Amino acid sequence: MWLKTVFDYVFALFLLPFLLPVIFILVVISTLDTAQLGWFGHDRIGKNGRHFSIYKIRTMKGHSDNPISTAKTHQITRIGRFLRQTKLDELPQIFNILFGQMSFVGPRPDVAGYADLLSGEDRLILSVKPGITGPAQLAFKNEDELLSEQLDPVQYNDEVIWPQKVAINRAYVQNWSFLKDIGYILKTI
Repeated sequence: MWLKTVFDYVFALFLLPFLLPVIFILVVISTLDTAQLGWFGHDRIGKNGRHFSIYKIRTMKGHSDNPISTAKTHQITRIGRFLRQTKLDELPQIFNILFGQMSFVGPRPDVAGYADLLSGEDRLILSVKPGITGPAQLAFKNEDELLSEQLDPVQYNDEVIWPQKVAINRAYVQNWSFLKDIGYILKTI
């Protein structure tokens, strides 16, 4: 795992000069688009069940960017939809990597009420840093679309998506390898 940590820091430092201007421009665009600060932190559960703020570009008008609970009460802007589809709203997470809270590849950090309630073998997921990408993120790359098609998106997430993500993420941790991580990064790109 030391190789994973070194890779994360070195690759993040390498990418930072290229991503910083893009992030700045996206924050300005999002600020104008949503009439709110275009950068925000959202509470997530990380390694060992610790809370941290994940950084994102704002994509909704309203006070929250939680796609499960607020999809019907907050408006995703047209620009926000593009940012989500292209995953550009995730770019500020490079800072989460530099702060040691996240990795490029790993289980996606989830909101309180999910990851922090894992039990038994499933708690293995919390033994590694969460990632920007990973096998579950790739499997559910269209999660926003899936949830928007449901009459009860929270129930669908709880009964269908979440259990599948847990199984995928547990298998990722149990079978981790650096080469597989590189493969996930390439598939994400």
